Amino acid sequence: MDIFALLVLLLSCRIYAGGAQIKLSPETLTVLRGDEARFTCSTANTQWAAMVWLLNGTVALTISRLHGVLRSSNLNVTAEEGPTSKGDSWVFVLRNTERLHQGQVTCDIQDIDRKTANLFVQEKGSVKVFGDNKLAFRGQSVLFECQAAGWYPQPTLQWRVDDKKVSQGEYNISSEESEKSLFTVTSNLSVMAAKSSHVNCLASVSALPTPLMSSVHLTVVAEVVEEGDDCTIPLAVTASLSALLLLLLLCICAVLCYRQRRQAKPSPQETIRFDQSVIGRSSVAEATGGTVNLGYSSEGPTDADYNELIMETRSQMDFVTFNKVPDLVSSRSQSLHSDSQAQVYLAEENAKNIRRITTV
Repeated sequence: MDIFALLVLLLSCRIYAGGAQIKLSPETLTVLRGDEARFTCSTANTQWAAMVWLLNGTVALTISRLHGVLRSSNLNVTAEEGPTSKGDSWVFVLRNTERLHQGQVTCDIQDIDRKTANLFVQEKGSVKVFGDNKLAFRGQSVLFECQAAGWYPQPTLQWRVDDKKVSQGEYNISSEESEKSLFTVTSNLSVMAAKSSHVNCLASVSALPTPLMSSVHLTVVAEVVEEGDDCTIPLAVTASLSALLLLLLLCICAVLCYRQRRQAKPSPQETIRFDQSVIGRSSVAEATGGTVNLGYSSEGPTDADYNELIMETRSQMDFVTFNKVPDLVSSRSQSLHSDSQAQVYLAEENAKNIRRITTV
């Protein structure tokens, strides 16, 4: 009986000593889908012959102490010798991780012992704040909606306003899982418009070093913010002044255009006066055989008096008798030594005619 107990004790110590000679790190690894997963297995027992790597119970790769990495049908896995080992430490590399690789990774050193680690594969989705930048009056409540879609596992979602974290009690969160075990998280945040701010929505999982962020800008009008020497001009006042200046400019342009058109276009009375003057002078010119001088302007009576004068002139012209004066030509002396008698000859057709008109 004592001999049997001693044998069991010796066997237990041997198994413990052998197990203590295997080290697998890390014991838990979380990566994003598509990233590499690396596990290191080492042993202090130099008598090992083969190291077998199993992924969820299926042999993925075999390493021989004498021949190194043996050929594998799984092209997505490989192994690298540890940098500080003498062939007793190997790094198992899973190049392109997928959701189906999540589970247990086992390092089995034949006839010595085995160690198992856990692999978790997460998936990064997208995050978006719906709508564009918003404009609000001070004191108005503004609602923002954010959605993080296509994540595994369910992501952590949070809000920040001007890089200040918003308490979870100020916004709500709802989530749903799709057929592919991907999660979509939706959150609504109500912000009281006090000053212009940047509103950020962040989503992350543990394997993501930096959260994904979507941002919009909230512009608050009718505000005056003074921080030190920095002063913000109220947007509403600026807009009002701009509108007034524009309206004043349009009024000035309209007045100038109207005055220019008034100066360029004669008045109806001036047009009638000009027409009557031209008609009167044309009548006189026709009667006398002369031409009308359009540049002549009279400063005499206007309107009714002027019309009466035109009518009298026309009536008097009916009784005018024109005495035709014979054409005269003064002749020059034929000679310096001739008599000083003057002779009058009838002018030829090309001589200058002199007429005198007498109006009774």
